[in-house]
Amino acid sequence: MKIHFVGAGPGDAELITVKGARLLADAELIVYAGSLVNPDILCHAGPAARLVDSAGLDLDEQIRLMFAAVKEGRKVVRLHTGDPALYGAIQEQIDVLASRGVSCEIVPGVSSYSAAAAAVGRELTLPGVTQTVIITRLAGRTSVPEKESLRKLASHRASMCIFLSVGMIDRVVEELAAGYTPDASVAVVEKASWPEQKIIRGRLDEIAAKVHAAGIDKTAMILVGGFLSGESFSPSRLYAPEFSHGYRQGKDK
Repeated sequence: MKIHFVGAGPGDAELITVKGARLLADAELIVYAGSLVNPDILCHAGPAARLVDSAGLDLDEQIRLMFAAVKEGRKVVRLHTGDPALYGAIQEQIDVLASRGVSCEIVPGVSSYSAAAAAVGRELTLPGVTQTVIITRLAGRTSVPEKESLRKLASHRASMCIFLSVGMIDRVVEELAAGYTPDASVAVVEKASWPEQKIIRGRLDEIAAKVHAAGIDKTAMILVGGFLSGESFSPSRLYAPEFSHGYRQGKDK
């Protein structure tokens, strides 16, 4: 018995993997996170599939539903937004299912942080600016270890992708100000890759006011760092004419 945990991608119905789309087409039961997954993704489902929105179900109810279906020999897909491995709350589901003899396969998806970077047209890892990406969130109902507080992570001034925190944007700015300068570049991308995608850009010291004015309080990614500002960076050595590697012999200058 096996259940597939499939990453739906960030929202655009075409930003799902080929494997994910195939599994949706073959599934007889699809349990999807309706509060987050763009319903357009369900266009990949087969006509006979039973579609269940998990937004109103607790963990036990979801487990009972999926376990009953897979025990009957039906193909089951648990559809999560973005990439299931990031803030997907999948481990507790997988562990309970495993205790009942059900194996699970995770099918990766395009994360909203990738879609947000694509939306603003910037590379997260610019040589000479930063080679580190920090993926994190502000503590809310789900706690964050003190050693991973935004205040401490901001000291690195790396590229930062902050999930699940735009509704607390004032606190986010306060924490980030411990490491980033007031003029640090910030972008907030609401519903990255969705038709209604919205991008707000600004300095750290003004972004909260702009976010409040735009009425953005959920389903948004906060991007922070020098990669956004267009500050000078060093071109990658990968394409330098004098650089040799396994596929190309470098040229002498």
